[in-house]
Amino acid sequence: MDNTSALAWVGIDISKDTFDVCLLRAEGKPLARKFDNAPAGFGQLLCWVRGKAPDVGCHFCMEATGNYGLALALFLAESGHNVSVVNPFRIKHAALSKGIGNKTDRSAAFVLADYCRKEDPPLWRAAEPEVRTLIALLRRMQNLKDQLLQETNRLGEPGVLKVVQRSLLKSIRFLKGEILRLERAVDEHVRDHPRLKEDRDLLTSIPGVSEVTAHWILAELPDVAQFPSAQSAAAYAGLAPQEHRSGTSVHKATQLSKRGNAHLRRALYMPALSAIRCNPSVRALFERLVDRGKPRMVAVGAAMRKLLMIAYGVLKSRRRFTTAPAEVPV
Repeated sequence: MDNTSALAWVGIDISKDTFDVCLLRAEGKPLARKFDNAPAGFGQLLCWVRGKAPDVGCHFCMEATGNYGLALALFLAESGHNVSVVNPFRIKHAALSKGIGNKTDRSAAFVLADYCRKEDPPLWRAAEPEVRTLIALLRRMQNLKDQLLQETNRLGEPGVLKVVQRSLLKSIRFLKGEILRLERAVDEHVRDHPRLKEDRDLLTSIPGVSEVTAHWILAELPDVAQFPSAQSAAAYAGLAPQEHRSGTSVHKATQLSKRGNAHLRRALYMPALSAIRCNPSVRALFERLVDRGKPRMVAVGAAMRKLLMIAYGVLKSRRRFTTAPAEVPV
């Protein structure tokens, strides 16, 4: 089904245990219902939509809310339906433009359906199963690393009782062991899938990109075929520069948008610092911006953007990095 054939639009507001649905049709009032966020609820959703909008194409739309909506999005896509997973920032401003300031589950579902009808957002494409596994492994590992940092910081606090110290040390040992196990699982998973391994080898040819960084890029950046340009890939990660200007009186500093994939941005920060030292094209950009008087963090953000655009170029061209590809300018 193509994206222009929809005659009904379904907004879905996801929560942990349930999801609220609003169905907009070409004619008639909006219809609303709540379902369990479970396989049985997914099937009930389709039966309800088919009953209320028979024999018409439907376009489903939900916010990107992490893992809560992934199973439903996969179910709908694998059932042959058009599904869009949109940035919550866009939905927030769509709600404000309609004068909806107080968010409820039902109002959020209506805003999503109305946004889908008016904006016709691009269709969501599910990652391959091996990529979904890589995402799950890496995000779990990052969660454990965050917990390890918290526990280590608690251990360093003054006046920690001995009994608490013993508990913290036990927790730290466990977390370190689990992190090590997951690191090995990631390496084994990538080795077992030739395309992932080939892509990792391409990415690690870029100075500043380690195997760990390559794994994060492969997990969090969708197939580069989905992006028309390196700039659009950078925008997906929230690394597109954004200006704030209005007439002659408002002229704020250019900043990164930060409206995209936060996991990918986080994974690129330390590699960008490394690339500033060892990657000539990234270093040249960083030094040029600093010489212009840009704040250091703005220049680091630009280096992150440059590094991701180079990664896009390497994956797109299927060639190892030698110098910054011509098709990925900043």
